[in-house]
Order: sequence, then structure tokens, then C-alpha cells
Amino acid sequence: MGRHSLPDGSAPARTGARRGARPRALVLATGLALTVAAGTVVALERGLLPFGGPCGGDVTRLDVAASPDIAPAVKAVAQSAREEAARTDGRCLDVRVTSRSAHEVADAFGQRPVDPEFQVWIPDSSLWVDRVGAERGTPLTTAGIIASSPVAMGAVPLAAKSLGWPEKTYTWTELARATAADDALHLGIADPSRSATGLLSLARISAANTKKAPDRVTADTRTAATARLLNQRAADSDGQAMATLPRDASGAEQRNPRRDQALLLSEQAAFAHNHNARADGGPELDLLYPEDGTARLDYPYTLVDNSETDPERSRAANRFLTLLSEPAGQRALRRLGFRAPTGEAEPKVVTAAGGRDPQPYSAAPAEPPTAKDLQALMGMWTITVQSARLSTVVDASASMGAPVPGHSGRSRMDLAKNSLLQALTTFTSEDEIGLWKFATSLDGAKDYVELSPTARLGGRDKDGSTHREALGDAFGALAPEPQGATGLYDTTLAAYEKARSTYASGKFNALVVLTDGANDDAHGIGLDALVGELKKLSDPKRPVPLIALAIGPEADTSALNRIVAPTGGSTHRVSDPSQIHQVMLKAIMAAGSNVPR
Repeated sequence: MGRHSLPDGSAPARTGARRGARPRALVLATGLALTVAAGTVVALERGLLPFGGPCGGDVTRLDVAASPDIAPAVKAVAQSAREEAARTDGRCLDVRVTSRSAHEVADAFGQRPVDPEFQVWIPDSSLWVDRVGAERGTPLTTAGIIASSPVAMGAVPLAAKSLGWPEKTYTWTELARATAADDALHLGIADPSRSATGLLSLARISAANTKKAPDRVTADTRTAATARLLNQRAADSDGQAMATLPRDASGAEQRNPRRDQALLLSEQAAFAHNHNARADGGPELDLLYPEDGTARLDYPYTLVDNSETDPERSRAANRFLTLLSEPAGQRALRRLGFRAPTGEAEPKVVTAAGGRDPQPYSAAPAEPPTAKDLQALMGMWTITVQSARLSTVVDASASMGAPVPGHSGRSRMDLAKNSLLQALTTFTSEDEIGLWKFATSLDGAKDYVELSPTARLGGRDKDGSTHREALGDAFGALAPEPQGATGLYDTTLAAYEKARSTYASGKFNALVVLTDGANDDAHGIGLDALVGELKKLSDPKRPVPLIALAIGPEADTSALNRIVAPTGGSTHRVSDPSQIHQVMLKAIMAAGSNVPR
């Protein structure tokens, strides 16, 4: 599915300086024409020369990176600190604020060594800080929360009226369903892999589906379906998402198929949009706040634990946090549409952002998603955005015919293939799936045979049937080989070589191996040699994670763990083969969340 592009004539504002950029010293190239005094005045106005007067030239410099939405307010507090000669350790505090998108900083901090460019980072959400921690990247410490903003749905007046705003309230799932049901009402979102607003919105939709659905598989299927719809209108950043809204109230703009009539966004983003719309004459947004709890951006004041940061700068960082938290600093944040850290609704902010009674704008936010929930959602989104190319390799050794206790005599293979058929229903026509089976000496000297090539499910096979139908028949025909043992290692190597040689750019590529035993081919490749070959084949720039599903107690998880490690994959124990589809989908989503963004 294609990414939603910017409307014609729209260009997002720059959201920050390039990586490594520093404020430049004033260059007096025309020194003969300008006096030294005039140059000094200009430099002082721009904050490029040391403090004079009460500071006596003694200044402590603090560099701060802030999310583009909050950077102007942080800069205003920094400017006030300079004008009022705020001090730290007896020196004047000179804070330089750079606007940087949170996902770019998180990507950089997810790797070592520490980037010494700034000492404080203020992203729009704690989820970025948590992500860096989960990746064991640059050490970070959250010293406090300086602001907050709930996530809601903004709609232009005609769209809001069609949804019954402000009297009618919606849950997250009802909002998604209402916009999906109206072909003329396009709902936009910022890419959840790059936007906390987008990811938290998807998390709330997922939580609502989990609460309403009869089981987790149904909930995940519903969330994936919503994600596919949202992906059609996804923009690369919050700024680009805002640029997709109609520029004026004309019929041409309202009907433009490249425009979004509704958008998942923060209250502060709606506040800023409406402020600009009032000045430019464009349509303002009305806000619909989900009644089952909003998500919330929380703006953590994060200290970068850099060994090169001297104690003086550390104290300066704490001093600036105090200035942001004091009444004057909080007023500066409120003027730009932010709520207090505790999240209480500010009537003037809500009204300016487009909120009205009886919309539940003052309700407490929902519990934030766990790191595990977010990882699963990122995997789901990655697969939704990229589509999947999966080669499925199923053990057909004799042991797969063993009956499973508690399933009325049905065998491991019976349950496994039924579960695989269930998994097949969750993939789209754009996904590519194939099937191999393996057992010793299955095809002459080979332990494996390809039953169905890895191809697009919506494509047509030679007999005219869809590939989905042909693959379903191949799954249904799987049966244990009465004399077959587990030819695991040779099969894994051959299947991985094929998956690597047929790698599809722009898709999530993976190899899924289901086995219920240890390798039992004495004439094939050994474990050490297999691991060595997989290390040679693996390429982080073209990742093909190997996902191993170990069925039953005889499966050799120790060997499987070694096999999957070079590929960035994972091993999963499956005690009940009827649950393979659930385990497989979760494993795929987890692998998808680790694909480089």
C-alpha cells in the first residue's frame, strides 16, 4: 500500500537543524561598511556573544534538543533566562535550543557511543526514552515532566458536523469505524514508526479492540485491519500530516482526494493549527475526544548521561528544569497550547484547540501502553506498511503424526495445518507466502521439497486459481512421512539461501520453520557449520529473520536458538499445535518491530 503523499503545493515546515549543526558566530564579511559597535549589537540580539553586565562575561552553556512542537516554548523560556540573567553556580545560564524530531534522536541514541551534541533532550513522549532504554543505547535519565497534551481527533467543520460534533461522543473503535464508513471523510495519521501521536493512537485503538473482541486473535485482526486503512493516509511526520488538511473552506479543497478531513493529532497541534487558521482565514478544527480515554504526550525532560558532561553543566540542566517548571515557564508553555504536566484541562487552551462540551476533554487519560504492547504494534505496523514475504517450512517427519493429548486423538500435523490455515486468513492479497515441507530423504538425497512457491496471495497460479487458494490446498494436504526423520539443518540452510536470493525490497521478509524434533540427519551439515553459513548469509541491510516454532517437548530449542541468532530471529515454544497461528503472528510482529526504520 502506498504512503499518503503531501497535497499538491504543500510543503512541510522544516522541523529542526540538521544533525551536528551549531549556532554560527556572526561573520562581519563587510567589516569596512559596518562598525564594530553595530556588529556587537546584532550579535547580542541573537544571543551569540557572552553575557555582559551583571554576569561579567561568565556564562554556562547548555544545549537542549526539543521536539518541534514544544521547541518554541522552550526557546522562549531560554530567551527569558538570558534577558533576566538567570544564574547557575554564580554564572549566567545560556541555553541553546535546537528543534529535533524525537524519532531521529531516538534512532541516534539507540546506538553507542553517546552523541555529545546536547545535554538535555525533550521529546514529545516517554515512549522514545523507553525505546532507547530497551535498545540499551545511550544512558538517559528522566528528571521530570514539563508539559502534556492529550491525543484526539481533529476534523474540519463539515466533517465534524457529519459526525455529530460536539454532542455525539465516540470510542476509539467507533471513531475509526465512522471515518472508514464514509469514503469522503479521509482520516489521516502520522506514521506510528516516526510519531508518538500516531503510535499512541494505534495503541488506544488496539486496547479498545482487545476490550471488545471475544479473543486476542480477533482483536489483533481488527487492529491490523484498521492499521491497513490508516496506512493509506499515513504521512511521514506530524508536520506533514498537518499539511494534508484543507487549506481553505472552498469546495475544491474540501473535495480534494489528497486532503484529509480528519486527523489523529494532539490537542496542542490543533491549538497551533487553529491559531494559524484564524490568521490566514483557513478552516479551524473541531476536536473529538474519545470517551474511553485519550492517549497523552508527556514531554519528559531527559538528561543525557554523557561521561563528558561536567558537573557545572549538569547543575545548569537542573536549573533550567526549574525555570521551565516555575509559573513563568508554565505560562510560556500554556500560551502555545500545552497543558500542565499533570494533564488538567485548561479551558482557554481547550476552546482554542477546538474542544467543546460535552466532549470529554477533561477526562483522565487512559493507562499508557506497555513496552511489550508497543513492540507488538510496531511489528504489526511494519508488516502493514511493507506487506510480508514469508517462506513457511513445515516438519513432515513421522513424529508429527503423534496424537496431541486433549484434542480427541488429532495429531500434531492435523492441528498444525489447521492453525496455519487460520493464520493465512490474516494476510492481505499483497502479502507473499510460500510452503516447504521436510523429512529425511524426502526428495532423493534432499530432505525438503517446495510445495508452493513464495508468491503474492492475490496473484493467479497456472490453473487460474488465486495463490491463496492454491496455498490453502497445499496446507490442507500436509501429512507426516511414515518413515521420515527430522532433516532440520540441511532444510534450514536451503530455505534460508532461497529466501535471501529472492529477497523483496520494500517488504518484511522472513523464514518461518515449524519443527517438533531435533535434527536427525547424520549425513547432512552439522550445527556449527550451519550457524557459520547463516552468519555469512545474513545481511542487516536486507534482513531475513528466521522464526523457529518448536512444537512439543522433543523440539531442540537449544539448537534452534543458535540457528536463529545470526539472522536476528527468534525461537518460540509451542506446547499446543492448535495455537501455532497465534504464536506465529506474534513472532512475526515482534520481528517486524526490530526491522531497521
